[in-house]
Amino acid sequence: MESKQMLEEEIKRIEAWEKEQGGLWFWERIGRLPFKVLDKLTPKFIHEKIGVLLEELGSYIQTGGKYLTQDKAIFSLIESKTDTPISSISDISHIPLEAMKEASKEHAEKWSTIATLQGATTGIGGIFTLAIDIPALLGMSLKTLQEIAMIHGYDPKEKSERIFIIKCLQFSSADIVGKQAILKELSSYYQKENSSYEMMSQLQGWREVVYTYRDNFGWKKLFQMIPIAGIIFGAITNRSMIHDLTEVGNMLYRKRRILDRLQSVQKEHSESSEQKERSETSEPSPT
Repeated sequence: MESKQMLEEEIKRIEAWEKEQGGLWFWERIGRLPFKVLDKLTPKFIHEKIGVLLEELGSYIQTGGKYLTQDKAIFSLIESKTDTPISSISDISHIPLEAMKEASKEHAEKWSTIATLQGATTGIGGIFTLAIDIPALLGMSLKTLQEIAMIHGYDPKEKSERIFIIKCLQFSSADIVGKQAILKELSSYYQKENSSYEMMSQLQGWREVVYTYRDNFGWKKLFQMIPIAGIIFGAITNRSMIHDLTEVGNMLYRKRRILDRLQSVQKEHSESSEQKERSETSEPSPT
């Protein structure tokens, strides 16, 4: 297993990445302007389709619903990186961090390819097939994040993990102000046992996630509304969005796993020191 020094160095890399996430605010705001105008011209059925996502995400947080993924594919992926039999998600939590990173990279490439194909397919019909692409991409995003959770040894069948997954989705589509707020919320999640309940109240359901998701999603999909030409733009934007999402998920889950291991190292060090101290005090003094 990794040394304390190695874990601390990895944490510093992730924290540097977190600071870099605040650099796109100006361009994001500029990019949303055309969609705010286009939003008023968008057919009603598109708005209704987006509205359905509110209920979908609410159901997902409560039960996982149709979005819960199968374990076997992730177990096989981890086994290929470690040559160690994996029979449960708890087994994954003990594998080396480097194996998790390798599995994460392969997993991200797989989903980026799938997203590219889906974007090209749903880009054929322009604005009408965009109504199909919206829920399909959201479902893909949730499944991708669930598998990232599993790669790092966390079970998405637990409600607290599904809340964390929604926060990852929210972070991926937020602007600089939103990203800073979410990172602050997640810092309390790392430190408190009952933090999942606090984060649930901070979510304000999932409404905020969907509307932010819609704005960010909308301008990226602007050119996909053109029939046929939407194939190219659909492929590019879907790949880009899933790439960004996997980066966010891997970074935030890797940070959790490292912090858990640092806590274990600290606990072992404390127990070792206490045992040594008891041993020294119990030794008979020389006469």
